[in-house]
Amino acid sequence: MANFSKSNVPQFSVEVYQNAYLPEGGREVNAIVTVTSTGGGTTGGVPLSDAAPAPVRAPGQAPDAAVVLMVDCSGSMDYPPTKMRNARDATAAAIDTLRDGTRFAVVAGTHVAKDVFPGNGGLATADPASRAQAKEALRRLSAGGGTAIGTWLQLADRLLGAADVDIRHGILLTDGRNEHESPEDLRAALDACAGRFTCDARGVGTDWEVKEVTAIASALLGTADIVADPAGLAADFTQMMENAMGKEVADVALRLWTPVGVEIVFVKQVAPTVADLTGRRTEAPPRAGDYPTGSWGDESRDYHVCVRVPEAGIGQEMLAARVSLILPAPSDGTPPQTLSQGLVRAVWTDDMVASTSINPQVAHYTGQAELAQVIQQGLDARKSGDFDGATAKLGRAVQLASASGNADTAKLLSKVVDVVDAATGTVRLKARVAEADEMTLETRSTKTVRVKK
Repeated sequence: MANFSKSNVPQFSVEVYQNAYLPEGGREVNAIVTVTSTGGGTTGGVPLSDAAPAPVRAPGQAPDAAVVLMVDCSGSMDYPPTKMRNARDATAAAIDTLRDGTRFAVVAGTHVAKDVFPGNGGLATADPASRAQAKEALRRLSAGGGTAIGTWLQLADRLLGAADVDIRHGILLTDGRNEHESPEDLRAALDACAGRFTCDARGVGTDWEVKEVTAIASALLGTADIVADPAGLAADFTQMMENAMGKEVADVALRLWTPVGVEIVFVKQVAPTVADLTGRRTEAPPRAGDYPTGSWGDESRDYHVCVRVPEAGIGQEMLAARVSLILPAPSDGTPPQTLSQGLVRAVWTDDMVASTSINPQVAHYTGQAELAQVIQQGLDARKSGDFDGATAKLGRAVQLASASGNADTAKLLSKVVDVVDAATGTVRLKARVAEADEMTLETRSTKTVRVKK
């Protein structure tokens, strides 16, 4: 484990958990890489300690940040009328949470995007006066029109892109399906915004599409969640903004260097949520690639790296991969900064006990990734009328959640199936399931619990 820092960057450390021993002919090497950042603000991923208070920043320490709040103002936000009021109140609560000096704007989203505050095509600077003016602009928001989320993101990108800041973040609220642009248009907008800012996405009520909202958060390295009762929006928006204000460094990349002959099978984030990063690699020659991880505050995340090594004889050993945390090169021409790094090894042995034991971290997160997958498959099967398939997949999910101690997911599953025996995964589908319960399970299916060290 290595660890480096600059005075204005949190300290990063990397720990690698693996069984390095392979049998003769063995080629697949798995490792869990735990990345921890300390010296930032509030937590944005897995808290380092529930009991530990967030560090207090000294004056002048906070990074420059810009935030755009995108509020759905489509016609459906008037049903019921309290929904629009709750959205206005939640956005006002988030604005109250902005740190002084943060640049910000509010976008009203319908089938077009409108910059409603400050309204001049730029960003305001958070202080008591601008917060009051923003909340006055919120009071004038009303519902009417369609939904074209790609246009909201493109406007947020233009506003954030004009700011000379370290951290660029969006918060997006929608209550409906993206019916006024094609899926291809939304995908193109996400591709254009990826890597330019991070974005948390929330669906309010039950008339929105889970896969749309989770795809936005996934592409823009943010969080996705459901707020089934609009009355819960203010607390959720405040928490999201506190997390955004706790970010200290943006655009950190996980760099994987591999020797000649080593193939990368996959790279996944596995805690606090499952996210496959394999297809998001950008080449960093020679023999390395960068995987985006987004912005960091005080937090810890786990990644599962799987590589395939060339065959070797008993007693041989090789470096299978080197994992580094990289801060990209600034525009002034200085090189990228290595924040921390760890090594993944392969050792061939004829000791059967050594070569067949599975590292506990690897086993745990393999199960958590399968849990997320079988929940999605089970819910899809249930929607398509394949009740036998749904019962089998959701039964396996109950078994995995129980075995890994993922109590939150187990509780969500119990709203969709009657559990006969959790240990064997024996369940019965419930005849009637509240739409909010099914959508909550689907939205939160990728949330994981950490392995007990």
